[in-house]
Parts: sequence; structure tokens; C-alpha cells
Amino acid sequence: MLSLFSGAGGLDLGFVMSGRFEILAANDIEEHMVKTYSINFGARIIPRLQPRLYPQVILGDVSKVDFSLLKDEGINVVVGGPPCQDFSILRSSTAERGGIQVRRGRLYAYFVRALVEIQPEAFVFENVPGLLTANGGLAYKVILEDFANLNLRWDEVRKSLGNNGYASGNVKGYNILFSEVVEATAFGVAQQRRRLIVVGIRKDLIKKDRTFDIATKFRKLMLGGREVLKKHPLTAMEVFEGLPLTKLGSKYVEVVKEYEGVWNEVGTEKIAEWKRKVWDRLTFDVVKDYCFFNEMSPCNEREVGDIVETVHGALLKEMGYYGVRVSDAKVSDNSHVAPAEPSDIVAKVKMIPFGENFEMLVGSKWELRRKGVSQIYRRLSPLMPSYTVVAYGGGGMAMYHYERHRSALTIREKARLQSFPDSFRFVGSLSNMKAEVGEAVPPLMAKAIASALAGLLDEIF
Repeated sequence: MLSLFSGAGGLDLGFVMSGRFEILAANDIEEHMVKTYSINFGARIIPRLQPRLYPQVILGDVSKVDFSLLKDEGINVVVGGPPCQDFSILRSSTAERGGIQVRRGRLYAYFVRALVEIQPEAFVFENVPGLLTANGGLAYKVILEDFANLNLRWDEVRKSLGNNGYASGNVKGYNILFSEVVEATAFGVAQQRRRLIVVGIRKDLIKKDRTFDIATKFRKLMLGGREVLKKHPLTAMEVFEGLPLTKLGSKYVEVVKEYEGVWNEVGTEKIAEWKRKVWDRLTFDVVKDYCFFNEMSPCNEREVGDIVETVHGALLKEMGYYGVRVSDAKVSDNSHVAPAEPSDIVAKVKMIPFGENFEMLVGSKWELRRKGVSQIYRRLSPLMPSYTVVAYGGGGMAMYHYERHRSALTIREKARLQSFPDSFRFVGSLSNMKAEVGEAVPPLMAKAIASALAGLLDEIF
């Protein structure tokens, strides 16, 4: 495989974890990302692509990568998530001209160029769900049409590349096998994270009348059996404590009891409402309350307990977390270091109940006197997946621990929410490591994509 816009390598790690793919080359422009990638994948850092020096990670602008050097290197799959912010579609200003004008994002165009120059059997394109609605949905439509009709669209795409486009001969397009927004929790990730995944396979590999059947098979390979985790998601407390909920009853009670009486301390209408709707309905039984928070009604406690014990236990073992609390994980980086926070912020966060945000404090002496901040200072719930781990932003954009005496999460805690193994090493400053974790595709989700794709390629070959 070739990886572009690789970051720290979350997507790539999932492909390696599948046991079916070998990374030949990767690329990113951020030095700290490339250093992290190099350490974890044993890839040599080089300034330009050098065939037969594998694995390698190219530090530099993707526009300088000569993909034609990889044409005969046996690359089966190209993966990547190019930023598409500068992708725009402009409607013509006059009725006479009609139609639309497309300005393809330059970075996206280089992903297309890689497909043109290498012509791999398949590709995996990942991006933010917002791409679906960008330019009223037209940008997404154009992207899919580009992938499908490279032989017809390449000259048009090439204009976005200035003088860096390479000449190409008979270019084959791709059949789109999968194009959906997927939720990370369905793959065993303890985090609410949605990503757009597009998978294509070269048109000459399958007959046109088999495309639907192949696409159906791929979808089944990738999403089959995921319903159990959609309904019974892995939780933040499980990945932090390294045990399934059925073994964490005492810990759960300890966590929630810390908040008893917080409504009296804060004294706002919002927190009084939280007491009525949440606290007063708690049973302090970990399985019953897990059903409550994840809206399972009716709750078959024995069935839920069995699923948690077996399915969640297996996931924790697969990730290497089982029996190892995150704070006890042996790491060789600074990911256990808690971020420095002002004392007044720590005091505010202490007044926010688990699973809630700054809205609880509106009208109290801890209120943050700014508008539009209701979704910041969010505390995790111990019995639910976490909010989305973000790469950037301060001022309350961080997530906060479900334990009341704790405040902001460590990098290693965020890495577990992303499904990175504890052996994965992050480098650079805390802000660098935050970006490395937050920008990544969850490896456990990527592993499912890779395994499904490998199974399909096996059949086709």
C-alpha cells in the first residue's frame, strides 16, 4: 500500500493490524507527524521518493512526490484523507454559459494523480462527513465522478496541479464499492466519531454486471455483525480501566458518588433538571445504568452482561488494554503528562456532572461569560463512548475526565479512546501529540476496512 496525508498513521496502523498489508511508502508535510510515523512503522524518513527503499515516509509537500516511480512496485492499494477545504463548485454567472465550474482542491487533486500514475487495484479515501453537503452536495458528486471516470476527467483534474501534472496513457477509472459515513463505535472504538469512507476498485478487475454483487459483498464484509456494538458500545471507563463493565461495578459507584450533592453547590436550573432526569433515575448497578445511558429499553440485564463480558472483553484484549489501567500503561513518551490548566478552570470543571457541559453552570458564579459556548467543557460519561477526540482548539474544547477530581484528559487517555495500542509512541510537544491523536482515523475502524478489502481482493485475484 501507499499512504498519502498519512499523519501519525492511524489509518495505516489499521491496515497493518489486519495482517494483510505492507506499507511501502507514506507521505506527510508535518515533521512531528512524520517522526511519529517513522518510529512506529520503522519507516526511513526521506526527502523524496526512492524506489526499493521500503518502508519509507517522505517528509515534504505531496506535490513533489513522483508517483510514476511506484508504477511497477506492485502497489495494490492507495489510501489517504486529503483535506478538501479548497474544493469549490461555482455556478455560472450567466444563463448563456450554463453549467458549473469546478475548482478542485489541490491536495485532493494529488490523491487523484496518484491513482492515475500508479493505477492500484483499489483505493480508500476518507474524509469528514461535511464533505457530503459541501457546495450543496455537488463537491461530493464531482469527487465520485472523478474516481469513476479518471480516463475522462484526468485532463480536467490536472489543471488544478499547474505544471506538476504528469503525462498519462490509458487511464482506468474505478467502480465505487462503498461510500458511506460510518460511526467508529460500530467497530469497537470507545468514541463517537463519524468518518466518510469511499472505497473503489479498478474497473477492469470486475465485470460491470458484477459491480453490485461485489459492492454488496464488501459492505457485508465490512459492516456485518456490527449491530451488537452499535447497540452495546464500548465505554470510556472500560478502555481507561482495562476491564469490561461487568467487572467495574465498584469503580462505577465510586465515580458517580463523587457527584452527590453537586446540584446544591451549583444551584442552577439546568443542574436541578439534570438531577431529576439523570441522578434520580440511577440504580448504581453498572449494567442497569449502562442500559439507561445507552437507551436500551427494555434492558435484559443477563443478555447485556453477557455481551459486555464477551464482546467488550475481547475488544480490550485485542487492543492490549485488558487488565491494564491507562494510568499504569508502560509508555516510552510523554503521553501520561496531564496538560497544565488554570486553577479557575479546574474549579469550574469540578462543578460539571459527568456527561454534561458548561450549560450546567449558566447562572452560577462559575458561569463562563461568553456566548455560544454551551458545548465546551464537556465531561465524559463513564458508561458511554466519549465525545469526538479533537486535534486542535483550547479554551474548553478539550474533553474532561468522568472522575470529578480529574480535569483534562492526558494524550494517552485520548489515544485509548482512539483505539491506539499503548505501545504506539507519540513525539513532539503536547500540542503536537494532541494533533497526532486527534487527526487520526481510529486504527480499529481502519482494521475492519482493511480486512474487508483484503478479503475482496483475494476473491478477485
